[in-house]
Amino acid sequence: MPDMLVRLYALPERRASRLGPGISIRRAMAPERGIVLAWIEERFGAGWAGEAEAAFSSTPTRIHVAVHEGRIVGFACHDVTALGFFGPTGVDEAMRGQGIGEALLIESLMAMRTAGYGYAIIGGVGPADFYARTVGAVEIPDSTPGIYAGMLFPGEAPPED
Repeated sequence: MPDMLVRLYALPERRASRLGPGISIRRAMAPERGIVLAWIEERFGAGWAGEAEAAFSSTPTRIHVAVHEGRIVGFACHDVTALGFFGPTGVDEAMRGQGIGEALLIESLMAMRTAGYGYAIIGGVGPADFYARTVGAVEIPDSTPGIYAGMLFPGEAPPED
C-alpha cells in the first residue's frame, strides 16, 4: 500500500461536522492510556496498539479519540511511527458512516499544522479515495513498502544468517 501526501497549509480553517449526535472528538489523556490501548488492540491488533502507545509519550498526547456515550468509538494518531506521519486510525465497525473517521483525520491533521508541519504523510494507505476526497491527499510514487520495509510481524521466523 502506498503512502499519500497532504498539504496541511491547504486545509480549510473550518469544516462542517458530519458527526452523529452525541459523538465528540478530543485528545486522549495520559491516564486513559491503558483503556485506549486495550480498545485499539482488541479491535485492530497489537501492531496498531504498539504504534498508538508511542502517542502517549508526549504532552500533549498525539492521539485523538472519538467518544460516544462515555465509550471510545474511534482513534487517530500522528507522529508515532515517524515524525510527520498520520496514522494509524480506526473506527469501531458498528459506528462507521457517521463522520467519525473524517473528524478524527481533520482534527489530527490540524494538530500537525498547529505544530508547524506544512505536509503530512499518510503511511501505508488503505482507503486512498477517502483521503483524496477528504483532504486532497495524493499518492507518493514508489512509496511501497516505504518506512515499513523490514518490519517484524508476530509469528514470523527471524531471517536466517
